Amino acid sequence: MASKVDDIPQTGILGRKVGMTRLFNEDGTDQPVTVIQAGPCVITQVKNEETDGYDAIQLGFEDVKGRNSTFPVIGHDAKAGTTPKRFHREVRLDAAGEHELGGTVTVADLKDVPYVDVVGTSKGKGFQGSMKRHNFKGQEASHGVERKHRSPGSVGGRSSNLGTGKPKKGIRMSGHMGDERVTLRNLPVVKIDEERNLIMVKGPVPGANGSLLFLRTARRLWKRKVAIVNAS
Repeated sequence: MASKVDDIPQTGILGRKVGMTRLFNEDGTDQPVTVIQAGPCVITQVKNEETDGYDAIQLGFEDVKGRNSTFPVIGHDAKAGTTPKRFHREVRLDAAGEHELGGTVTVADLKDVPYVDVVGTSKGKGFQGSMKRHNFKGQEASHGVERKHRSPGSVGGRSSNLGTGKPKKGIRMSGHMGDERVTLRNLPVVKIDEERNLIMVKGPVPGANGSLLFLRTARRLWKRKVAIVNAS
């Protein structure tokens, strides 16, 4: 791990969630970790301030057969000298000059990153009631309240003052739950296995096993680095 904030690289990588396990420390205590198969990713595009207005690189992850891709994607990835990729993701950088088109980003590039942000899609839970979806406590559970134990309560309380009788905009009600973009910030990197392209972060991450994840240098950590550099 990097000892100074100035040594922390700004990078990102795509991967898939493998599952959760536990690692034991030297003192015998165990900590839950999520195993992520990260990369290798191919740099399919390099953007810079002069031509695009900002610096960034585009990562391509996971091979896909040409018949399952499109001609624009095949041609785009061919410029980087690689086969078509299933997923593409852009990573903003302060300076993209050190990266080359067709280069590779592996989990080894995260060995000096102590904390990462993990972006994924949460598990879909279908249509759920207000108690499960919004953690409402529900109505009274006595026998006098019949079939109203899990009711959300009044939803049309505006009829007296505005004469509309419509529910308030944005009111929390039953509906589709999960299947949303979720970002977990500042997850400690516990271990990296460069040979098998595995990275283990502390705690759970969004999504089911096998789902796509995006890992990047923790934004708050990077902002702290920029503040230190600007102050010096």
